[in-house]
Amino acid sequence: MRTVTVEAATGGRPDGPNRLAGTTGAGGPELRAALRRAGVSDLDDSSLTRSLYSSDASLYRVEPRVVVHPRDAGEVLAVLDVARRLSIPVTSRGAGTSLAGNAVGSGIILDFYRHMNRLLDVDPEAGIATVEPGIVQAALQRAVIPAGWRFGPDPSTHNRCTIGGMIGNNACGSRALGYGRTADNVLGLDLLTGAGERFTCGGLASPGMTATLGVPGASGAPSAPSASGLPGVPSSSGVSGEPRVVGELRELIGESLAVVRTELGRFGRQVSGYSLEHLLPERHFDLARALVGSEGTLGIVLAAQLRLVRDPAHRILVALGYPDMPTAADAVPAILPFGPVACEGLDVSIVDVVRRGRGASSVPPLPRGDGWLFVELAGDDPGALGETARALAAEAGALEHRVITDAAQMARLWRIREDGAGLVARTADGTPAHAGWEDAAVPPERLGGYLREFRALLTDHGLTGVPYGHFGDGCVHIRIDFPFDRSDGRARFREFLFDAARLAAAHGGSMSGEHGDGRARGELLPLMYSPAAIELFGRVKALFDPDNLLNPGVIVDPAPVDADIRVAAARPRRDGLALAYHDDRGDLSMAVHRCTGVGRCIAGPAGAGNVMCPSYLATREEKDSTRGRARVLQDAVAGNLGPAGLAAPEVHEALDLCLSCKGCASDCPTGVDMASYKAEALYQKYRHRLRPRAHYLLGWLPRWLRLAAAVPGTAGVLNTVAGWGWARPLVAWLAGVDRRRELPRLATRTFRSSVRSSVRRTPPTPPARTDAGEAGRRGEVVLFVDTFSNHFSPPAAHAVVEVLERAGWAVRLPERQVCCGLTWFSTGQLSGARRQMARTVAELLPHVRAGRLVVGVEPSCTAALRTDAVELLATPEAREVADAVRTLAELLESTPDYRPPSLASMGPLIAQPHCHHHAVLGWSPDAQLLADAGADVQQLGGCCGLAGNFGVERGHHDISVKVAEQQLLPAVRAKPEATVLADGFSCRTQLDSLTGRHGVHLAELLVAALRADNGTGRA
Repeated sequence: MRTVTVEAATGGRPDGPNRLAGTTGAGGPELRAALRRAGVSDLDDSSLTRSLYSSDASLYRVEPRVVVHPRDAGEVLAVLDVARRLSIPVTSRGAGTSLAGNAVGSGIILDFYRHMNRLLDVDPEAGIATVEPGIVQAALQRAVIPAGWRFGPDPSTHNRCTIGGMIGNNACGSRALGYGRTADNVLGLDLLTGAGERFTCGGLASPGMTATLGVPGASGAPSAPSASGLPGVPSSSGVSGEPRVVGELRELIGESLAVVRTELGRFGRQVSGYSLEHLLPERHFDLARALVGSEGTLGIVLAAQLRLVRDPAHRILVALGYPDMPTAADAVPAILPFGPVACEGLDVSIVDVVRRGRGASSVPPLPRGDGWLFVELAGDDPGALGETARALAAEAGALEHRVITDAAQMARLWRIREDGAGLVARTADGTPAHAGWEDAAVPPERLGGYLREFRALLTDHGLTGVPYGHFGDGCVHIRIDFPFDRSDGRARFREFLFDAARLAAAHGGSMSGEHGDGRARGELLPLMYSPAAIELFGRVKALFDPDNLLNPGVIVDPAPVDADIRVAAARPRRDGLALAYHDDRGDLSMAVHRCTGVGRCIAGPAGAGNVMCPSYLATREEKDSTRGRARVLQDAVAGNLGPAGLAAPEVHEALDLCLSCKGCASDCPTGVDMASYKAEALYQKYRHRLRPRAHYLLGWLPRWLRLAAAVPGTAGVLNTVAGWGWARPLVAWLAGVDRRRELPRLATRTFRSSVRSSVRRTPPTPPARTDAGEAGRRGEVVLFVDTFSNHFSPPAAHAVVEVLERAGWAVRLPERQVCCGLTWFSTGQLSGARRQMARTVAELLPHVRAGRLVVGVEPSCTAALRTDAVELLATPEAREVADAVRTLAELLESTPDYRPPSLASMGPLIAQPHCHHHAVLGWSPDAQLLADAGADVQQLGGCCGLAGNFGVERGHHDISVKVAEQQLLPAVRAKPEATVLADGFSCRTQLDSLTGRHGVHLAELLVAALRADNGTGRA
């Protein structure tokens, strides 16, 4: 380990405490140069990065001067040395998922997420792990679960939050009743104080820095460990040589025993302020636990030793229904004696939010009532668990209850809670709902009364919100529709917070139950604590951080709760927009502020049914995450990036690797649609300006293909030229595409030129009915044959026709070739896209009004009709057509008595759902159809990487391949015998280009089965 000398706190520090650290000191170049000289290698002070890191998951925006990604503890010491010499504040950051503004600061951001994320040591006998602060909770779980262990606290952000962040906030999660808070599971810390002292505390002196589980990426044992277990680091075990700060802290607590005993640690979720109760003599002066929850204001965590717990073999979920949520809260004291590991409360409003956002099928049957408790029991004896569940239900006083033992059913119920937590960021009418007062806690026996009074308080202030939370711990989460768009919005926010704080304090509660105080609640602490307690917090802060360099403005000497509010500073952006933003009141600013920063887009790897965010999974750069892009767009529309706005270079850099996959539109809990925002940004940037060559070739591709098809033999000539190796560099340069890409071959005959005359050119009259035995007995549909199916893959369109006719539908075509305008849309040529879409809607509308459904072949083009046309045209006619659009699987699954042909004998299938299919249309009908057909399917998540024109454009090829390597390519290599199901033309093109394997459309798969069984699978 590198040794870095840091000045002692008693000498050489800046003159006097810097109470407003960061308001003075070195500018960007000087700070950057000083950090470089100190040996810090990975740092960035570009305007793009400062924008990316100016917000966390809270309401607040504070732009830093520089972001440092330390590689080891030595670099952290070097950073602090520079910060102290230049009087620059330092804020530690994990995944940036803090809801209280704990992870933003005006000086240096120390981002531990990138490099300092190792599992250093595991003792599988004792159940102890030593980790660096940047390790993600879920990564730690994956490493220790095979040995029968787990880390107990499980926040809802477990697949991206870091252990360091959990230590900072004293995070808990749903199962804190069973496993405790983070403080209850931290045994020791390797800490660097703001005064420059590094020492270990607690049990980190325990032996054996060996990765006994063989965890990939875990470090080996360092040589010559000291008594602390870390080279050259003194221990605070109380022996001779105890660090200065520890000795002074002992004296201070000894002087303040009455305050600590009477005001701190009164109930489990009292997280606000400093947890000094752990320093009481009767608690053996447990400094490690006392530092948990200090939000990076007392020290920088360099490593942590954690207690692991055994995961019980069996779980049971008891769902209890009550007339309302306060009544459900009243029942909590009767439930706690049964020893649940979780007791979560939900209101009918959050269930309704999930139904609206995810569909009725997303909510399984619940017990009768409008308020529920989900109570989880865990243990190794299933019989005993069942008896406990029945006894609990008998004592709970519920209107009705369900006892669930099936893991899948339990997961569906817990999903209501997980999905609802994101969906409540919007009210039923689309109004944003905000954090700020989302984390209060009261003793569980006071919870019912608190909730009743809290509802009345909301009403008195003219506000609404959807509460839910960890009722077994008395912790309530809620997002509230604070009117930040009004001139008095900030004042109303402040007034409500103070009234809510008084209410919580009156019930013996805490401003924060697990998220920390941060910038949202620090100013409220005097309403909860006496002046003596507040003074004690300040004295502790001064011991550890005498110059106020570590996260200033948090907990001690806090900033006002209404200062630096990002959404309050945002202004509406409605003029000059190309898209309608129907769900955001026509306001681009409201649309991009859908991103609350909770960071689901940085969780990975993507699983089946999850796409977001492909480029981030390939690069692991914040700028390539949906959250990062949203932050830059928020700054652009707010004017923080200068007068260029959406044309600013920071916007281009952030959006360059966006695949426009629309995965975020479905996978982001708040419905961010980055593909649409990118189209808008490109439109604004290039409006009335010369565009890149690829925009003219690829964006206008449907136009060029129509011209080529008009001249017989042109397709063959173009295919021949494209195959000439010497011509490829010239063609690539002219087209603005990567020379490593082979352009797809044109069909020598388009679909429309080769289709049977009975299918072509149907006038928009009501459909005729034919005899029951003929095709058409189900009625008529109009087939939307897109540009790609018409010119590149007619067999897929022919197969759709055959499947539909065998299912009893008569298939008709529009009189003229139509185009969804997607290639114009994705390149930001929104005026051209509008013209294309308007013509298509006009062509399809008479068919729709005649009673025909519109069935698409290509998922991306079908999705464009369903969503993009509505947003771009903003007409009732576009909505009317969109409502009639169906995928092949949607139509077949809704066809009465339809039975698909058996696919059981066709061998294994690998299904690569197109991103737009997943995000806009929904792939569940396809999954159900395949299941009904008996197919053996491996469904992939993620993206193929080609994504329309993205992977073809110059500069994107390598990322395109990396995206494909996330799931598609490994799955195909692992099953060389499998048939690859890929409805998307781009997915099939990518597969063929990178592997030589040919994907098939769902219709082609069904046709092959129908022909194999000689038609016996016909409906």
